[in-house]
Amino acid sequence: MATDNLIEITDVNFAYDRRPILTGINMAIPRGKVVAIMGISGSGKTTLLRLIGGVMKPGQGQVKVDGRLVNELDQDGIYRMRRRMGMLFQFGALFTDLSVFDNVAFQMREHTHLPERIIRDLVMMKLHAVGLRGAHRLMPSQLSGGMARRVALARAIALDPMLIMYDEPFTGLDPISLGVIRNLIRRLNDALGATSIVVTHDVEETLELVDYVYYVSDGKIVAHGTPGDMRAATDPLVHQFMHGEADGPVPFQYPSANYAKDLKLEAHNA
Repeated sequence: MATDNLIEITDVNFAYDRRPILTGINMAIPRGKVVAIMGISGSGKTTLLRLIGGVMKPGQGQVKVDGRLVNELDQDGIYRMRRRMGMLFQFGALFTDLSVFDNVAFQMREHTHLPERIIRDLVMMKLHAVGLRGAHRLMPSQLSGGMARRVALARAIALDPMLIMYDEPFTGLDPISLGVIRNLIRRLNDALGATSIVVTHDVEETLELVDYVYYVSDGKIVAHGTPGDMRAATDPLVHQFMHGEADGPVPFQYPSANYAKDLKLEAHNA
């Protein structure tokens, strides 16, 4: 029976060997919404995507997608679930030896038995949705960074997924391309009736895009709420991140000896 939440993560712990990565994670991602998972590099954001996609299993707790426990699915069940997911990798990750058209057609050919004439129409529709129907014959090496990211987005929505996951979708983009990708994420999510998860540390672009935010630090959710809630957060760690402050709980200076002592040592050695 379908619930209001497409994804429910309950009391999840995950570790590489004995090194804890995620601790006590609880999340609920409603159907039809765009939700951000934010935090500094190394905080465990991408690991959450891997758990949702069934790439890894939690050491403790449950990951439920569309009412099914991901950590209890066999390999065939994982593959069936992934066919209903789209993924936009950082920097796009296009197949370099395939044309734009064939990159988008890849999943259709791999996971369906549709005739080529139908695949052609569907590919052109997806490329039209991201503004690149006229580029279907180009190779990835002929694309700008922003164009490559849009082709990757067309590929991610090729099979009309229920869930689209974005891993740092804004990294390395110029302001125009960044704005285009941000608007496409929102527009395509709403047009497809999908649910989207955006893993990112780009604050301003993300807060203008999403419905809800989870802030992760050291493998724990330390804050969550609407974009307005996050902008107004008083927790020092969240406030520093959201406002891009140089110093705070995350210090500007790497731990070191007394500065004056270091200078005296340099003078003595000279």
